[in-house]
Amino acid sequence: MLILGIETATQQVSVAIGGHEGVLGQFEVSRGRRHAETLTPAIEFLCRQADIEIAEFGAIAVDIGPGLFTGMRVGLAAGKAIAQALRVPMIGISSLDLLAFPLRYADRTIAAVIDARKGELFYAFYRPVPGGVQRVTEPRVGKVDDLVGDLLARGQNVICVGDGALRYRDEIDAESIRCEFAEQFLSHPSAAPLVQLAHAKALREDWVNPWEIQPLYLRAPDAQINWATREAAS
Repeated sequence: MLILGIETATQQVSVAIGGHEGVLGQFEVSRGRRHAETLTPAIEFLCRQADIEIAEFGAIAVDIGPGLFTGMRVGLAAGKAIAQALRVPMIGISSLDLLAFPLRYADRTIAAVIDARKGELFYAFYRPVPGGVQRVTEPRVGKVDDLVGDLLARGQNVICVGDGALRYRDEIDAESIRCEFAEQFLSHPSAAPLVQLAHAKALREDWVNPWEIQPLYLRAPDAQINWATREAAS
């Protein structure tokens, strides 16, 4: 089964095609045009270069978040539209899972950390297990002090990955936590691990109908927060 993976939960737009042969092609860009302007041409370009027709996909995989509201909405809407047109199922994977998966060969706890903006972070902790990673805490949103407190409470060697970890690296380092930071190129969720994880789910028929996909926001959209703040101020 061929799977189209769409990842738009952060500032990066990432698209990949994969199946039982692994990842067959990948497109990523983290600067330039906005998500809505980039995604469709990216899918078309990748299919053309891989010599694959849209109709060949047996499932559509999407990043369900947490992440930036506008980007998430673009990816989810595009994924649903394609899946409904093809009448194929969808598979949703968390952006934090996608950050942690490439570090599955690490010998320590993994902290996946996404910059949620407004001084907040989305994060969760993982441990490497045979064949992948296992989430050991529920995804949460909090300030950098909350993350630092959780890191100190664990008292373990940790590797932090994600743009949130890099943005607040100085604050984390200031607490003398036994923490290593993953490389910059791993700082955004990617569609490559998305299709890898989705393929494993597809083998178990662990998928849903397009209308059943639910985003993982963890907090209200920014527009809703802004209106609530205005109402409180008035």
